[in-house]
Amino acid sequence: MVPAKRLNNGVEMPSLGFGVYKIPDDEVEQVVRTAIEAGYRSIDTATLYRNERGVGAAVRSCGLPREELFVTTKLWNTEHGYDRALKAFEGSLAQLGLDYVDLYLIHWPQPSRDLYVETWRALEKILADGRARAIGVSNFQVPHLQRLLDETDVVPAVDQVELHPALQQPELRKFDADHGIVTEAWSPLARGGLLSHQVITTIARKHGKTPAQVVLRWHIEMDLVAIPKSATPERIRENIDIFDFELDAQDVAALATLESGDRQGPHPDEG
Repeated sequence: MVPAKRLNNGVEMPSLGFGVYKIPDDEVEQVVRTAIEAGYRSIDTATLYRNERGVGAAVRSCGLPREELFVTTKLWNTEHGYDRALKAFEGSLAQLGLDYVDLYLIHWPQPSRDLYVETWRALEKILADGRARAIGVSNFQVPHLQRLLDETDVVPAVDQVELHPALQQPELRKFDADHGIVTEAWSPLARGGLLSHQVITTIARKHGKTPAQVVLRWHIEMDLVAIPKSATPERIRENIDIFDFELDAQDVAALATLESGDRQGPHPDEG
């Protein structure tokens, strides 16, 4: 059983979810069904991924009650602005074939366009109307978050950002924690780039776990939500098998040394 995190509006969100970035729509239904069978109850998609239809089909056909699954999708950059965001959200619901989502996120702040505050007000309406159980942001840094806190009414429930041992984002994590925002990690395994590092492989041998399991366990112990992505059944099952061991203080200290500031994706001021 994956532990849940309570969001700032009381909604509970699994601390480990399943990401579907770059999984084609005609394949994603079966992949998500495999993930649900493995024990995942949180599925993270986005308009950008072009696979909301398949994700929704898996949610509807998996045999579990809708309320047992936590579905996240995201607003793409071209749909910023109040009216455009509302319309885009309706489009996502139609693609998913669902009456509501559990979490709706602004995918990138797009600060050069300066529309994210107006866009956030659209998400506030979506929340008030009960079409999303929680709302949040993705790739927002402290200045973007501070503007929302200063100029709008609802504190984001989640900030989903690139985060892994090479990019630990301590200042952002502290800001989020101080304001009741859950930090969620995309690319929690740094797209596999860290898994052969000696620090991680040594810890993995010590615990009889894989390097990926060690890194995902680190996210849990850092009080984060993580959404690893895989289309391989064995890895899907491996990535959720992280709740039967704990890292010790020596492990955590060793992983702290891997901070390099290296990003897999663009900087949020550019994305």
